[in-house]
Parts: sequence; C-alpha cells; structure tokens
Amino acid sequence: MPRNSTTDSPLAPVTIAVGQEDLLLDRAVREVVLAARAADADTDVRDLTPDAVQPGTLAELTSPSLFAERKVVIVRNAQDLSADTIKDVKAYLGAPVEEITLVLLHAGGAKGKSLLDAARKAGAREVACPKMTKPADRLAFVRGEFRTLGRSATPEACQALVDALGSDLRELASACTQLAADVEGAIDVAVVARYYTGRAEATGFEVADLAVTGRAAEALERLRWAIAVGQPLPGITFALASGVRAIGKLASAPRGARPADLARELGMPPWKIDRVRQQMRGWSGDGVSTALRAVAEADAAVKGGSADPAYALEKAVVSIARASRAR
Repeated sequence: MPRNSTTDSPLAPVTIAVGQEDLLLDRAVREVVLAARAADADTDVRDLTPDAVQPGTLAELTSPSLFAERKVVIVRNAQDLSADTIKDVKAYLGAPVEEITLVLLHAGGAKGKSLLDAARKAGAREVACPKMTKPADRLAFVRGEFRTLGRSATPEACQALVDALGSDLRELASACTQLAADVEGAIDVAVVARYYTGRAEATGFEVADLAVTGRAAEALERLRWAIAVGQPLPGITFALASGVRAIGKLASAPRGARPADLARELGMPPWKIDRVRQQMRGWSGDGVSTALRAVAEADAAVKGGSADPAYALEKAVVSIARASRAR
C-alpha cells in the first residue's frame, strides 16, 4: 500500500487515509486498530461518521482519562465534516493527545481540502487509498496480495484472475486468499482457470444466474450436476456471491444512467449491466443482505465448517432464490 508520510508507524498520533477505494480504506483502519490493540488489548475504538462528530465531540473523546487508556478515534468521510468541526480537528492536529490515535478517512478531492492540507502540514502519517481504475493497477494489486500471503503466483495466473473478476478489489482480494488457502504449490493459470474461468464459469455462474432470478429447482439441478462432475465448491460459492453482489451494486447505482457509464463506475462490462438489470426484478435491499448472509454461511461450510458442504450450498441456492422474490 503506497504511503507518503513523516512516520510509517500505525500508532502515529494522526493517520490520514486518502482516496475512495473502500477496501484500502478499511485496511488502513484495521492496521491502526490491530497495532493499538497489540499495544493495549483494552484499546477503546470509536468509529464515527461525519454527522456524529459535532463541534466539541473531538475534544470530549480526546480529553485525558484517569486511567490513561489507549484510544483510536476514526472519522470517516472527513471531507464532509462541518466547518466548525473542521476547526476543532485542525486545532487538535497542532497538539495531539498521547495514547490517542486519530484516523481521518478523506476522499481526497477539493471538498474539505483545507483539513487534508492541515493534516499533512502537521506531519500526519498518510495512507494512499486510490480507486484502481487501470488494469495495470489491479494486476499490481493481485501480485501484491499473493506476496503478502506468502504465495507464488505466475504473471499469467495474476492476469487471468484480473480478467476473470474485473475491477472489484474485494473480490480480487477474496479470490487471492481463497487460492492461497486451497492450492498447494505455485498458483498458475491452470489453477485460476479451474476455479474462476472455463468449466467453473460455465457451471457455477449458471447456478448463480438461475438462483438470482428465483428459479430454485433449476438452480439446484444445475448445482448437483456441477458437484457431480467435480466442479470446485469454492468456485461455486464465489459465483453465487458475485451474482448477488452485482445486483446489490446496480441497485444502489443512479437510475437512468447509461450502461457504458455504469460499466465504468461499477467495474462491469456493459453486457453484464444489461443482464443484471433483468435479474434485479423482485430484489430488495433486505433480500440482498439475506442472500449475502446465506452465501457467507455456505462459504464457511465449504471451507471446512460443515460435514456436508454440498447441502450447505443447496440451502444457499434456495435462500437466494427466495430472497429474489422478497419484494
């Protein structure tokens, strides 16, 4: 993760995470929290949205404690803080409190730029969390994930993974973790093809397409066939998760936007935008949440949490199909 700061310690008095890539922002926060709790298991963590940080709130949270407890104060979307609250934060930057780590998440644009400039001038530790819009950036991200996991992956395998999964960093990171856990030895393009392209795409994603459109009986039939011919179960759970997430992404996108614009914003090819729009009928926000929980349970079962992972997958397929008709 690229950084440009006066200190690289996660326990620096102030950390600013700058950018709009949610996965990287969450990792920046987690790194600080883990470091703080490693230093003091009783660290108090306060994770706040802009509306929860009013004038005086920061002073209250950072006031000295009789017990001198370590505290991490996280402020998300700091660019949206009110002008008076920004004054409070700027004042704090000049005299941070010992044993307290302040983490500011900032989108990095023109809005709230004076706060960002003040944090940099004060010597805050900075973590760059930019959106990865270029394929080369996503390829570098995948390579970095495998290095962090201590695994070797060929350049062709990394490229194949990016080609198969697109621009969603969470999905790419999840796939790297899954492959690292499931595969012994070097991860090559044949491994990626077995999990995420070729036969797996022709079956796991077909199961997902049937499930998200409410065709439970057909999805179960296709699932049983996929299992019978030896499709990797993690690849099937991944396909189910991808299908539900795509619906959730498109449901939250601006209405009336052109497929080409949505494709760029959501990291999907235009043809997939059209297909997911057709699949969205009958879905609600609660339905998406229910379906994602079902997939998470199936994924845990597939990775050793159940004596009958095939049955767990069947339950997930039925739950997804029902959720698609919950509206």
